[in-house]
Amino acid sequence: MIDFISTNDEISSEISQPVFRDMELLDDYSKTVIHVAKIVSNCVVHIKVKKPIQNKDQRRKDNPYGTGSGFVISSDGYLITNNHVVSQAEEIIVVLPNGHELVAQVVGQDPPTDIAVLKIYAENLNAITFGNSDQLQPGQIAIAIGNPLGFQCSVTAGIISALGRTLRTESGRLIDDIVQTDAALNPGNSGGPLVDSFGKVIGVNTAVIVNTQGLCFAVSSNIAQFIAGKLILEGKVRRGFLGIAGQSVKLSKRMVSYNRLSKSNGIYIFEVNKPNQISSSQLLVGDIIVEFDGKSVGTIDDLHKLLDEDTIGRAIYMNVLRNGKKTTLQVIPTELN
Repeated sequence: MIDFISTNDEISSEISQPVFRDMELLDDYSKTVIHVAKIVSNCVVHIKVKKPIQNKDQRRKDNPYGTGSGFVISSDGYLITNNHVVSQAEEIIVVLPNGHELVAQVVGQDPPTDIAVLKIYAENLNAITFGNSDQLQPGQIAIAIGNPLGFQCSVTAGIISALGRTLRTESGRLIDDIVQTDAALNPGNSGGPLVDSFGKVIGVNTAVIVNTQGLCFAVSSNIAQFIAGKLILEGKVRRGFLGIAGQSVKLSKRMVSYNRLSKSNGIYIFEVNKPNQISSSQLLVGDIIVEFDGKSVGTIDDLHKLLDEDTIGRAIYMNVLRNGKKTTLQVIPTELN
């Protein structure tokens, strides 16, 4: 025997209310991703690129275009994408969120950081805002928006898995200060933005490791913003080159105090290339760069900004921590080709 504990009036009242209140039941995480996706998707574009065909089986005749992503950084039509998306391009078509297609021009390319800037001519473009990648922390929300396999404005979400990674580009050079995330990326996501919970760019999605899950990488927003500014103003990035690879590391309070340093971070050198034409033979693997040309450096961003065209061919003093003690060395950067 079944005993009903609700009256008819109570049953009628319950039925009249929606059974599922999706918007009310959404958690804060979902609300954040939804809000960010609405804002950022208006700034993300689909990039179709026609490149020389190396062999007749490389690309289907009915679809001669490769695909990638990009995002608008100014209302007058400047876009950021990956250099590998547009390198050797014969034709570049940008598809706006409203479906409108425009021919894009290459403003500048920087293979060492895999960043390229394009220009389109359109009105009422929505531009995205840059965040400060130096303030990122492992575990915080990361949201990727792009066009994987041509599916426009696909959204994936995850976290910042690690910071300060190093990634080798197609040219064989290393990109420092890479952001690692588990937000899913697929072919076609390259060049799209990785954003934080405020919808600000914290990275430019650039690579995944095949046959793995959750290992995706983005060029940090601070590097991308700096490089884009140079490309827009000068068309190229001239920079000094020390022939080393390094990553930012945290220094102990004892090391900072003993050596009277102004920053608690330094750049750990884990690879020194053969000097060749570069006078940096005094640098050793294990050295930690803390000062360059009289200025404190704590991150890869700091060093990148100081290694500008004025440093090329000039003798420069720099301080490193070697065996825990500050040591002064002299280097002569060459120009990065």
